[in-house]
Amino acid sequence: MEKLVFCEVEYVLCILYFFLNQPDRGLVRVQELTPEKAGQLIWVRARIHTSRAKGKQCFLVLRQQQFNVQALVAVGERASKQMVKFAANINKESIVDVEAVVKKVEQTIESCSQQDVELHIERIFVISQAEPRLPLQLEDCVRPEGEGDEVRMRTRALGPRTTTSQAIFRLQSGVCQLFRDTLTNKGFVEIQTPKIISAASEGGANVFTVSYFKTSAYLAQSPQLYKQMCICADFDKVFCVGPVFRAEDSNTHRHLTEFVGLDIELAFNYHYHEVIESITDTMVQIFKGLRDKFQTEIQTVGKQYPSEPFKFLEPTLRLEYSEGVAMLREAGVEMGDEEDLSTPNEKLLGRLVKEKYDTDFYVLDKYPLAVRPFYTMPDPNDKKYSNSYDMFMRGEEILSGAQRIHDAQLLTERAMHHNIDLEKIKSYIDSFRYGAPPHGGGGIGLERVCMLYLGLHNVRQTSMFPRDPKRLTP
Repeated sequence: MEKLVFCEVEYVLCILYFFLNQPDRGLVRVQELTPEKAGQLIWVRARIHTSRAKGKQCFLVLRQQQFNVQALVAVGERASKQMVKFAANINKESIVDVEAVVKKVEQTIESCSQQDVELHIERIFVISQAEPRLPLQLEDCVRPEGEGDEVRMRTRALGPRTTTSQAIFRLQSGVCQLFRDTLTNKGFVEIQTPKIISAASEGGANVFTVSYFKTSAYLAQSPQLYKQMCICADFDKVFCVGPVFRAEDSNTHRHLTEFVGLDIELAFNYHYHEVIESITDTMVQIFKGLRDKFQTEIQTVGKQYPSEPFKFLEPTLRLEYSEGVAMLREAGVEMGDEEDLSTPNEKLLGRLVKEKYDTDFYVLDKYPLAVRPFYTMPDPNDKKYSNSYDMFMRGEEILSGAQRIHDAQLLTERAMHHNIDLEKIKSYIDSFRYGAPPHGGGGIGLERVCMLYLGLHNVRQTSMFPRDPKRLTP
């Protein structure tokens, strides 16, 4: 292709046209196209979302992430018939640069995010031409869940281009930022922990085993042991954001074999409820931040997946496990005092709590010791229970946490009770022999938080590259 100077042409297929002497044209973002810019001649780079030729004119919808705008190419002083034909034949999803005049519209354009303006194109350049036949049409991505899900998951360079997916993952980024900002402002220190470890961090069998030179290692189920060691090292309050691995053969709407964990650990002064209050305050700050800063994203997702606005209380509702069991029994559920909550019972309890307290977020405290990890502190008043808690959003668990055992002897006894090889966690147990403050914490699943906050129905919708028992690519 010959070198082209923009001012000499009105339209061209211009792949690989970038040259050092090209001026910066000050590209305008689609979301910035408002009636205040009416009459201005501007440049925009966007994808061709749709095109429709009609006589001597062609209507385009230009899309840039979660925003789109209608554009018009019409035969006239600056546009020839050939230019209109050229624009109409540009493949969908191609990337174009357009020079256009911003015009106010008399009638609202309901199908676009920029509803009060349209662009009248004077020049158009194809920067990257998409193939005419794509493995996935974006229209397929806005169909009901279940229709074409497998194709969407395989084609991750296309599926997340939809305005809904763009909104989901930008909100997800916001959750991480709010998590970090809130805890940093509280004096927490961000840490990084190993993901290749010598023993199962949760004491269970659901771990991925990997070859590690002449021995075997495991992918970390959580950063739990390392968070606690940092507390023993006098960091006092720590958090980390990173991958978590669970070798659970669970093909459900809410389970992934790899997800992003938002983990917190902190020393407390007098009672482990100080930890609960710190975590719930962090969650409330996240909810407020999403409500105040991400309304555009929330509304965008709501157009495709309508849901009730997420509700929360200040202070956060806290119930004891026995109270939750009592509510379920009153609703006709048969379950024992020390029985763990099943997924259906979690959801039912969530509905009962919403009806009674009008909140989608609550804490269930004092879980049975038998259903918690080995490092969980037993309840000093009733050994059947523990100083542990779960937090729920819309009736589904998003955080599991507890006061940790900080006495080496008791920790050893509990590890042996769970049949854990003491030699493999020796450095962990030894860290409590040198003096350790009382402490606790919890781990949050990022994808699940986003799914439940937005009222979605499958955690794969909030995972950019989901991993489950049947999916290892892309």
